[in-house]
Amino acid sequence: MKSIPITLWGLCYLAVCGYAVQADASLSLFKSERSPYAELCLRIAGQSVQFEPVAGTDRSQASVEVILYFKHQEQILRYDKFALHSPIVPRPADFVDVKRYTLPPQAQTLTIELRDLRRPDAPATVLELPIELPAAEGPCVLQSDIQLLAMARPDSSACAFCKNGFFMEPLTQRTYGKHASTLLFYHEVYDTDVWPGDDFLLSYRIELMEASAKPTGLIAHKRRPPAQVQPFLLQMDISTLPDGEYRLVVEIRNRLQELLSMRSVTFRRENPFLRMNALDLSQVNLDEEFVATLSADELRTSLRALTPKLPGKAQEALNALIKSDSLQAQRRYLFSYWASQHPNAPEMAYRRYMKVVEAVDQAFISGFRRGFETDRGYIYLKYGAPDDVETREQEPSAPPYEIWSYYQFPATSQNNVKFIFYNPSLAPGDYVLLHSEAIGERQNPQWIRELYRHAPAEWDSNPIDGNDILDNFNRNAKRVLRDN
Repeated sequence: MKSIPITLWGLCYLAVCGYAVQADASLSLFKSERSPYAELCLRIAGQSVQFEPVAGTDRSQASVEVILYFKHQEQILRYDKFALHSPIVPRPADFVDVKRYTLPPQAQTLTIELRDLRRPDAPATVLELPIELPAAEGPCVLQSDIQLLAMARPDSSACAFCKNGFFMEPLTQRTYGKHASTLLFYHEVYDTDVWPGDDFLLSYRIELMEASAKPTGLIAHKRRPPAQVQPFLLQMDISTLPDGEYRLVVEIRNRLQELLSMRSVTFRRENPFLRMNALDLSQVNLDEEFVATLSADELRTSLRALTPKLPGKAQEALNALIKSDSLQAQRRYLFSYWASQHPNAPEMAYRRYMKVVEAVDQAFISGFRRGFETDRGYIYLKYGAPDDVETREQEPSAPPYEIWSYYQFPATSQNNVKFIFYNPSLAPGDYVLLHSEAIGERQNPQWIRELYRHAPAEWDSNPIDGNDILDNFNRNAKRVLRDN
């Protein structure tokens, strides 16, 4: 049995492993109107306790006995004992509980004993959590501990996990793994209505633990009016944060930028996808990733839908891969693309993109190919939705056509870029790209003649180089192109 306590301004984390109950615990100190109180979060590892069948169901449940002692040296100041039951589940899983206790005066440690009630002969797990209260002499700003969260959502109920209108699950392990993209934390500031009695600035930043390390650049500020209690539920984007040990620092400053108070908490970041290259990705266990659940048809569709995102040579290689019979190679390619684009949330990015693909497929349906493989679908997936679409379906001497306008076009650093699609076959949905103003896309100087090829009498006088048509009430394409 092994316990590792880490204490920062009264915030404690422990990890326990071995034959006994495996558990993580976090203890965060807050202040009520009367006195400080401790919020304890316990997470029990499901694989370390015995789940037994529940009568009349096909599910099971585990139970752990928890005994708590708040101590000053060896004197017990407060005692609690309860049974912690897991949810009734179809298979073993981790389970979490939150308890709040008024903090006894002079409390220095919290001792926790854990026993598996289904295995009475198993040894107990004992955790020792130090309690540290910051000294407060004279008028001063007080801060709670910084409580790292696994998740939060709006919830005004009275459940143990709810506070200030939110359901919040503490992060008992201070580690953000490869799929984490956001650091979420809860924090409270007290008595700013007494001192300094004015607006205050809360600044929070992430910094490397190494003294000589460069700043991460992750910093933010919140200005708030004075209040007896000012709660904060805040988040920071850590998707590009490399592997390492970090410190989250929260500072309180007055209008003159003078430091009034500061708290911090450490955490570890594990971000393997951020530093992966093709060779590293070959070591990824695809059976644990989202691509493992995709059928052969879903794989091919997902890969075909990537075409607008890739340069020309990569498209050729992708087409060869789609024609191959290697599902494992297809899965690896699909995962590597989304892991490179969104290292911390490749599955989320993939699902979001495929929803767009599905919508495009329906919007640009054609009798000849999938909607996302039409010219309009290709341009939509490559550059996004246009800012304006002008559709003409019954203009004399011209087949149906559309002009798409993009007011901002960051892909090529252009502005007011237009694409002209037309349907010369008149088949439902069979629009093809006739001309564009985007650098690198199809540009056809003769597009007006091609669009109005059934009205040769109205072409300009130069039959070789002329690319214009006489201005006419029923010849709107050039006017639309100019006015949009």
